[in-house]
Amino acid sequence: MSDAAIRLRGLTKLFGSDAGVVAERMRDPEERPALIERYRTRLALRDVDLDVAKGHIQVIMGLSGSGKSTLVRHINRLIEPTSGSVEVDGVDMLGLPERELREVRRRKISMVFQRFALLPHRTVEENVAYGLKAAGVGRAERVERARRWIERVGLAGQETRYPAQLSGGMQQRVGLARALATDADIMLMDEAFSALDPLIRTDMQSLLLDLQGELGRTIVFITHDLDEALRLGDRIAILKDGELVREGTGQEIVLDPQSDYVAAFVGDVDQGRIVEIGALPGLVVPAEGTIAPPGFTLPATTRLREAARRLSDGPADSAAVVDGAGRAIGIVSLDAVVTALTRPSRLERDTLRRLGQTRT
Repeated sequence: MSDAAIRLRGLTKLFGSDAGVVAERMRDPEERPALIERYRTRLALRDVDLDVAKGHIQVIMGLSGSGKSTLVRHINRLIEPTSGSVEVDGVDMLGLPERELREVRRRKISMVFQRFALLPHRTVEENVAYGLKAAGVGRAERVERARRWIERVGLAGQETRYPAQLSGGMQQRVGLARALATDADIMLMDEAFSALDPLIRTDMQSLLLDLQGELGRTIVFITHDLDEALRLGDRIAILKDGELVREGTGQEIVLDPQSDYVAAFVGDVDQGRIVEIGALPGLVVPAEGTIAPPGFTLPATTRLREAARRLSDGPADSAAVVDGAGRAIGIVSLDAVVTALTRPSRLERDTLRRLGQTRT
């Protein structure tokens, strides 16, 4: 994509002293396991191609050991790849000398960690301002910017407290404020909310979405939680054993998993919260011969459950469906939406099919 802030091509990472030898010979999938065993290497990533659009949240998800944290650390070159390329705003990150790389890390890319990574002997204000100090920002400006972001993440009045005096959720707000204070274009968030209790985690997700709506940063967000991925991600990339097995919007992945592995991943998803009425073939029907009350419309982007609620509460059990420009594209009925909501998922259909085959 032309507006990619981050572009990964052929990204491969093997850990081990002979990783380079293995990388050159591992194209043959049948030979790969024997090579890895022979040279005692560990395959973390293999041939990952991914574009991250500017101003969007790209979620990377997968099970433990799938390579997602390894991948995100390649973007700011905390980990060096065995092969492949990493570009940030068109700049070859692998070709940067050490001094320029440090400047990119200080000014262009910030990072939020799972375990907060706060300095225990520094106050909230000092922690938030730490990246600014490293970037050479003067004291008065550091304090002003730190206090502004402390207030923005809901911690006004906590400036002089130390991390040990804060709850986990408050500590993560400090970490988020520190990342935002540098005005970095790109934020890398590695399991940033995973250590939080469910209610606090939901609050932090809401805060991140509010801030993203205001700031439009490019965010790479690592998680193993599908609900979190679907809520936050403009696009989602799913890793399995170091390979990128599916990438797309949440709706695209739920409707078309493209593999049994991804289908199992999304099998329990409430499609009514994810799928838009305009995305299901046959749900919106041509207007000819169908009557909808004047002025009662639903955007094509309305999710199924919301459409069912509005149709149930509305003046009739059908409504005109309009596109982003306000043009009518057809009619949707309550019966059709309810049928879509109760339709079994692909995983459920496959399970029922296998049960039927077993019984016969």
